[in-house]
Amino acid sequence: MHLAALHTPSQIQLNNDGNLKHFLTIEGLSKATLTKILDTAHSFINDQNQLITTPLLEGRTVMNLFFENSTRTRTTFEAAAKRLSANVLNIDIARSSTSKGETLRDTLWNLEAMAADIFVVRHSSSGAAHFIAETVCPHVAIINAGDGRHAHPTQAMLDMLTIRRETEKNFEDISLAIIGDIKHSRVARSDIAALQTLGCKDIRVIAPNTLLPCGFDEYGEGVRLFNKMDEGIKDCDVIITLRIQNERIDSPALSSQAEFYKMYGLNKDRLAMAKPDCIVMHPGPMNRGVEIDSSIADGAQSVILHQVTNGIAVRMAVLALAMQGQLQEKGLLEAIAV
Repeated sequence: MHLAALHTPSQIQLNNDGNLKHFLTIEGLSKATLTKILDTAHSFINDQNQLITTPLLEGRTVMNLFFENSTRTRTTFEAAAKRLSANVLNIDIARSSTSKGETLRDTLWNLEAMAADIFVVRHSSSGAAHFIAETVCPHVAIINAGDGRHAHPTQAMLDMLTIRRETEKNFEDISLAIIGDIKHSRVARSDIAALQTLGCKDIRVIAPNTLLPCGFDEYGEGVRLFNKMDEGIKDCDVIITLRIQNERIDSPALSSQAEFYKMYGLNKDRLAMAKPDCIVMHPGPMNRGVEIDSSIADGAQSVILHQVTNGIAVRMAVLALAMQGQLQEKGLLEAIAV
């Protein structure tokens, strides 16, 4: 897949009015755009902290195209689309015509011809969603549900919504630590980009050197590296733990999982070094006893299950906003109003 000739993320993701029409990556989007996603997602949660149902996408068709395995992401996208009253089709890629030699382009063009309005795409190749949005199906709203090591933008936004709702602090005033496999994590990349765009000035990355990307300086201002866990989490407001992405590691990056837990596992003693009201997050799936102790995952400071609920609200927001942006570009302004 040759991506060099593709436009920049901001060019392809926004319509002529500057509104979202695809959601491919956090990079290139403004603080105002991210805030609009958060505000829209918040509007889908009522005063009892329950998700609402709305007819915003009634009559529209959302197709989930997952070329990689997923439980939470695919299921929450399906739940989000149904709460927007959309028709939802989960395409079984393993049994699709791509397994018979059909190209990805032809598969997508056929699905587009079946009146698809939105494709939710997860793919092992970095840049796949961008490629589809620009060169294959530009008139279908493309939502990136994770592409290789590159990006997981809806996970980042549900993390931002969780931080905003649980801490009730401005992002400028938050100290946050991300612990674990940074090198292979699209979540870490997207979280850092979102935090920087929203104004967070104290982002701490905690990992052994073997789990850090080459050229760490590319993360930019406000991001600090710590190899020692105790130093990195001191006085944090938010801790995000990440699993080791064994499926993306070509050669062993650690001596053992037990050694990783000893050096970087989040337990009670280490959590005590953060602020007393520090919240603990994890994008899932969790490996208990590796990156996080069960007493923390299930403890009072854990908001991991809240992330799942917030994920539905964020995905509702992204689906609705991208559909609105596509319709604006086509001159169909009367169709929906988010």
